[in-house]
Amino acid sequence: MRASDTRLPSLTGLRFVAALAVFGFHLNALGLFRGGPAESAMGLLFGPGAIGVSFFFVLSGFVLTWSARPGQAATSIWRRRAAKIYPNHVVAWFVALLGLVVLGAHEVSAVSVVLGALLLQAWVPAESVFFAVNTPAWSLSCEAAFYLAFPLLIRWVTRVTRPWWIAGALAAAVALVPVAAMLFPPPVEYWFVYVFPVTRALEFALGMVMARIVMTGQWIGLRPLPASALVLVAYFGSAHVPGTFGFVAVTVVPLALLIAAVAVSDVDGTRSPWRSRPMVWLGEVSFAFYLVHHFVIRTVAEGLDELGVTGIPAVVPAALMFSVSLVLAWLLFRFVEKPAFRLLTRQSQAV
Repeated sequence: MRASDTRLPSLTGLRFVAALAVFGFHLNALGLFRGGPAESAMGLLFGPGAIGVSFFFVLSGFVLTWSARPGQAATSIWRRRAAKIYPNHVVAWFVALLGLVVLGAHEVSAVSVVLGALLLQAWVPAESVFFAVNTPAWSLSCEAAFYLAFPLLIRWVTRVTRPWWIAGALAAAVALVPVAAMLFPPPVEYWFVYVFPVTRALEFALGMVMARIVMTGQWIGLRPLPASALVLVAYFGSAHVPGTFGFVAVTVVPLALLIAAVAVSDVDGTRSPWRSRPMVWLGEVSFAFYLVHHFVIRTVAEGLDELGVTGIPAVVPAALMFSVSLVLAWLLFRFVEKPAFRLLTRQSQAV
């Protein structure tokens, strides 16, 4: 059996850990836990949680390269990826938009609504556009660009003979992005480092090269446990790095090493907590969870404020936000993502 024929359930399980980090990041940004040890703990645990998006970008490159087949048509790749992300996105997008309308929000422009629905919002260096309506969807705008470029990139990656050199060059390029971003004013600097699809594509390409390393038997033997330790050090350390270096540059190498190490663990069949049935299930619904959690947090917070609910421990609304997000994620996965993917890929095979 070729390595690329092996399923990677542990990476599926890890997806939910990354989604949970992003959930915690947005929860912390809301300021629900104000004052005292709770605020400090939330800031420590989830202040750097936005790096979960970096995990998704590296993982996307790794998994697409892992599952790619020689001679696969570009149109086939694009159709499958569109079938995977667009149905969930469209439903979540318009639910979030409906919520904004019901809540009387007026700050969303028609341009941002249209660009976001088409997953073009990340190309515009304005927060009122790339974070509009359903904030997490900006990363899908990047993913859509990655998918379009993938048929070209995979031809290059399969010809790479020294992938570790390429991986090092890509990691160095990620580290230099914040340096180049200093040329821009602060709002554009942030966009250039964290949102711009071209700069974030470096992480996607790094994931592709890491898959090539594993598939060609050039892995260095790093195990998941020490790789996880490296990620934790980088995760907590990123909060103490100046400027925009903490957004991506500090954590991208440990994340890439962890993804490859966990993939090798699945290939070898060694024990993994991320391969358990509950973790794999959570990983399967993580995409939907990622898409719905932000407007759930926003809606629940505003609803409690409208009702004048005060004096309850912050953990109560936080647990409510998590539970509602998970239930909605399961519904979206069960009744939109799975059936839409089956339908659209079946139709594409018939073309």
